Amino acid sequence: MKPISWIYWIVYYVLGLVVQVLHPTSVEGLERLPQSGVLLCPNHSSNWDPILVALKLPVNYRLHIMGKEELFRRRLFGWILRKLGAFPVSRGESDIQAVKTAIQAIKSGDNLLIFLEGTVIRNGVGFVDGLPAHAKSGAAMIGVRSGATLVPVFVDGEKKCFRRTRIIFGEPYTPVFSGRRGTAEEMQQIADGILREAYALGGQAVGGRPLCEE
Repeated sequence: MKPISWIYWIVYYVLGLVVQVLHPTSVEGLERLPQSGVLLCPNHSSNWDPILVALKLPVNYRLHIMGKEELFRRRLFGWILRKLGAFPVSRGESDIQAVKTAIQAIKSGDNLLIFLEGTVIRNGVGFVDGLPAHAKSGAAMIGVRSGATLVPVFVDGEKKCFRRTRIIFGEPYTPVFSGRRGTAEEMQQIADGILREAYALGGQAVGGRPLCEE
């Protein structure tokens, strides 16, 4: 593992102080997190989400974040994301390099964050135009191929300055699948299940059976 850069430490602590004033955040469930090989799977309601989650993890948690390419076009915001371990992915196409980067991050013993919905769900309650929010199966595929432990994460919806936001980390989950890599249907079921668990942590639902229901 590469040592954490001094720039990361500065960004982490200075930005953490600023963000805690603008978006005070409470955290539950940090004690549940394994130290390495984790794929964090939050719901996604705001562009602030990756920063809020990253800054509430321990400074030495070695987190990488897969984020949409558009975020990195904003010079300052993109610089901050990169310093917090983020890397871009091109949506709507097969970004092989981003997938390889994600898998390697976990296999190297670091941790990864991917937003299962793949885009911001603005109303923050697990529904888009009255229909249940939909998980992208790519996150499950990355988790399976890297051997990651999946962890659902709930992040409160609407972000307003000086209003408290909750972040809740759920129970670690090892996906079950057939064969070496599972089927496409199994990957979708895993992704849908972990997204339901993420919303359930915040007392919300997106329909269907919860992940651990028998």
